[in-house]
Amino acid sequence: MTRQTFFAGAFILIIAGLITRILGFINKIVMARVMGSEGMGLYMMAVPSLLLIITLTQLGLPVAISKLIAEAEAHGEHERKKRILIVSLIITGTLSAVLTTAMLAVAPLLASMLLTDTRALYPLLAIIPIVPIVAVSAVLRGYFQGMQNMRPIAYSQVIEQVIRITLVAFCTSIFLPFGVEYAAAGAMISVVAGELASLLYVIYVFKNKKTMQIRRNFLSALEGGKNTLKDLMTIALPTTGSRLVGSISQFLEPIIVAQSLAIAGVATVTATSQYGELVGFVVPLLFLPSFITQSLSVSLVPAISEAHSKGDHATIQKRLQQTTKIALLSGGISVVILYVFAVPILSLMYEAPQAAVYLKVIAPFCIFLYFQMPLQSVLQALNLAKAAMYNSLIGAGVKMTAIAFLASRPELGIMGAALAICASLMVVTLLHFVSVSRAIGFTLKVRDWTGTLLVTILTAGVAVHSFRTFISSDDMLVGTIISLTITVVFYMIGLMLFRLLPIKNISRIPILQSFFR
Repeated sequence: MTRQTFFAGAFILIIAGLITRILGFINKIVMARVMGSEGMGLYMMAVPSLLLIITLTQLGLPVAISKLIAEAEAHGEHERKKRILIVSLIITGTLSAVLTTAMLAVAPLLASMLLTDTRALYPLLAIIPIVPIVAVSAVLRGYFQGMQNMRPIAYSQVIEQVIRITLVAFCTSIFLPFGVEYAAAGAMISVVAGELASLLYVIYVFKNKKTMQIRRNFLSALEGGKNTLKDLMTIALPTTGSRLVGSISQFLEPIIVAQSLAIAGVATVTATSQYGELVGFVVPLLFLPSFITQSLSVSLVPAISEAHSKGDHATIQKRLQQTTKIALLSGGISVVILYVFAVPILSLMYEAPQAAVYLKVIAPFCIFLYFQMPLQSVLQALNLAKAAMYNSLIGAGVKMTAIAFLASRPELGIMGAALAICASLMVVTLLHFVSVSRAIGFTLKVRDWTGTLLVTILTAGVAVHSFRTFISSDDMLVGTIISLTITVVFYMIGLMLFRLLPIKNISRIPILQSFFR
């Protein structure tokens, strides 16, 4: 089986992640144009249930399978690899059967009583077939990760998005005449189809690359299965903790938002539309720039882990400073672009300029998100995953409480949910920062922070001037492209003039080191 070095594998996943992020945005734009904000609201009400189901079905097994398969491969234990796969398939198969039954029973109650919009039932029912697909996919992807063959995973991600984009316009358009709830269900069907196509590709590669026969001597391969189950759960359960907190938080969010807006006197249709604008249009825009720090976080875990095992405190500090500086630099330009150009971006992408007010409120706080990911990776690398989970749990509690309190106020409504998102981002990031500081210490470099702040303020001035000069309702697209180009170029020049981004240091970024060797 083809194997890649760490950096080569990381690069493959980064490129695939970039492609899938872009394709994912195209997918959302298509849905927004076809279904409108109300349809997106119904779709986004069902998405948290989808994420929770995926988290429960996978149960953190991809990471556990990856680790155990890698160990077995290193020692040439082929029977152990087979046992790991079989036990994992039994676990996920059992979970998928239970969760599929539970979803069929709970979906009507969830839509009518908790989400307060009975139309959400249709997209909820449409996602149920994804459960067994995700179950098998999680096992096989964990296997390829353990074998250090990232290409099937990367290709499957791209295939999934391509199929979704290919089908989403057709599925939503064909069902739209029956109502937006059916269009939202059609969008979910395209998600299921994408996952299925991805799984079929992974199965195809597995059958052609594997060195074992799963069906042959199935029962004999289960000898010692109890120990394998114990090994898997020892790794899987702690790993899934933070993800489960996030998934449950996202699952409860539309329920609490819907109930709070109902208390505030907002009509159900209006509440669904506003929620779709906030989480379907605005939140994905906030996460788009996080691609940079998310990619760095992947490389940060093994780098910090290796240094920690050797007691190399200097390297840990160096990597931490490098990553947080990149988060700071990427966050500065992101805040400027998302705040200043909120109206043209949302107008061009979703034809929803009214949602710009939410983006302007959250944009200044999105920099906390870009720090949150690398700090969490550092905690995981330092064997402090529990601390990361508790911090996430506190943040989720703050978010849910703030939504219930703020969104139920008539003068705030859905804006209360936007403010709650800001509060959660701040709390979790600051708690991560405190946890990292207590574990290894952390020194803020005043020059980097003050220099970046000054360049960001100057760039904001240039952005506002460009906005007023080039952007008009007659030719918004060209004006926006020109303004964004001027803004980004000015920011990069400013960073280099203040020696915040020396060209010679680009090759030292952990994720790019392999390209300069």
